[in-house]
Order: sequence, then C-alpha cells, then structure tokens
Amino acid sequence: MDIFLKTVGALNDETRLHILNFIHQNGEVCVCEIESAFSMIQSRVSRHLKILKDAGFLRVDRRGKWAYYAIRSPLDRFRLACLEEIGYLELTVPSCSVTCKADK
Repeated sequence: MDIFLKTVGALNDETRLHILNFIHQNGEVCVCEIESAFSMIQSRVSRHLKILKDAGFLRVDRRGKWAYYAIRSPLDRFRLACLEEIGYLELTVPSCSVTCKADK
C-alpha cells in the first residue's frame, strides 16, 4: 500500500509529470538541464526530483557537484504502466537546449 500511495502522490502534480516525461524523452539529464528547460530555481527542481526518486521512478548519478537523473531500470510493472500512461498525455516537452556546465 505504501508503494502505491508514494507513486500516486508523486504523480499528483503536473510539474512532476512534465519533469518525468522530460527525463523519459531525453534519457539521462543533468539537474542544470532540467532547471533551464523548465525555467525553475534549483531548490524547486530538487524538491520535485526527490519526490520522484523516493517514489521509485528515478535513479541519480552524482559526478562531482553535479547530479544526473534517469528513469530507474528496471521499473516494476506498476510504475512502468504509469510511465507509459504519461506518454499518452498531450504534454509539451521542452527541448533540452542547454549544454550542461559539467560537460564543458
């Protein structure tokens, strides 16, 4: 029951749906790319990412001071089904146009 509630709670926010879809579409992305794509301050992005990570959707890879997020693999059937359903929503996915400072 706890897994179900955490998952549903994480998806109960339009911004998190957009961020999750963005990561799913772009693969592994740096937190700075998410900040730029959504024009959000670091603390707000971090809060959303923490909720999605705690709900089991994301994995994080820390490289120095940078954090890179990707869809956790493998996902259980429930989270995978949720992610597939999000793909059917008509969400606008911003482009990943910024080059991460860590990649320079």
